Amino acid sequence: MTLLWLSVGMVVLFSASYPVAEADFNDGARYFKAQLIWVILGLLISRWITRHPLRQIMRLSGFFLLVCMLMVAATHIPGVGISVNGATRWLPLGPFLIQPSELMKPFLVMHSAQLFGKWHQLTNRTRLIWLGIFAGGLMLILAQPNLSTTAVCGIAIWLIAMAAGIPYRQLLITASTGLLAAVISVSIKSYQRDRITSFLNPWADPSENGYQLIQSLLAIGSGGAGGTGYGLSAQKIYFLPIQYTDFIFSVFAEEFGFIGCIMLLLFLAVYSTVALMVAIQAKKPVHRLVATGCMVLLVGQSLIHIGVAAGTLPTTGLPLPLFSYGGSSMIASLITAGVLIRVARESRDADVLSLPRSAPDLAPQASAKGSPVAVLPTAKNRPRPVRSLRRRPDRQ
Repeated sequence: MTLLWLSVGMVVLFSASYPVAEADFNDGARYFKAQLIWVILGLLISRWITRHPLRQIMRLSGFFLLVCMLMVAATHIPGVGISVNGATRWLPLGPFLIQPSELMKPFLVMHSAQLFGKWHQLTNRTRLIWLGIFAGGLMLILAQPNLSTTAVCGIAIWLIAMAAGIPYRQLLITASTGLLAAVISVSIKSYQRDRITSFLNPWADPSENGYQLIQSLLAIGSGGAGGTGYGLSAQKIYFLPIQYTDFIFSVFAEEFGFIGCIMLLLFLAVYSTVALMVAIQAKKPVHRLVATGCMVLLVGQSLIHIGVAAGTLPTTGLPLPLFSYGGSSMIASLITAGVLIRVARESRDADVLSLPRSAPDLAPQASAKGSPVAVLPTAKNRPRPVRSLRRRPDRQ
């Protein structure tokens, strides 16, 4: 299912990015080829994850989480972070840009699952330390500013805590704190206030704040029932901004229509159902929480992206997993999918039963290759009963 999701996403990305790449670089496949490099790298990392024990991966999650937090902090250093459209979220990596806040998501899920999975076994001091680290990481992302990624990470941590059975009183206090931080951020940042007001009535300012949402709605509406056809979107050529990242769903909706959108939503529903089945069948509570968090990151972020493009949520820059262009988002999504697949594999492992060694007939013998094997009694090697020499009492 992950490979199917990825394949469809690459096909849609090629169509959505071709006009822009042709106009800017005279190479319509430029973004597709760059994304293909990140896909190969992400698949290699995902394969490594699926072939190693989850406990080994979980031990590394804390280290990589702190590394990603340091990289997020580095974006705030003048001259180090790269600003795009008024937000400083990227670090230079040769000819590419990486977004540390995207890379932090899977490790944040894994380590929060470890924390809340062993919540009742930890001291208050340990709890406060890690909660402070999580809060500090979210504040660093919020200060970039990046309200959408902060909200996704916060919601994922909160749902993992709820799945772990944390008392509702503590959950309500945490949710209230997060909402207060969001309100303060919106009050300080004028462009965030403008996005909310334009979301409520985009036609009040159709040429500025409401432009993106209006063009997205026009693209979705132009698709009709069956779509305009693959590669035949008109909005992506002339009107729709950042069509290969934040509004790639709008291009998909225009080219594949209402039927294609329903198929995509059904696919997300099936994917989330399978992920929840993996979580239910997990043998360890921590693994169950990891599967839940991975499902929230992949499916939940997809629904938020679709809601933004359809005008049901405020406009924000959030990629569609495995669809939108961006190496950091692609690698983070494939790491998340790989962890989910690993949880599924370990939940399906059979319990190894050892044969009893007390009976002489079950003693290990050497096989042809030298490894011990247990020999069960057969008709040829079954021991014969020993006849008694005494006469039976009824025979004289």
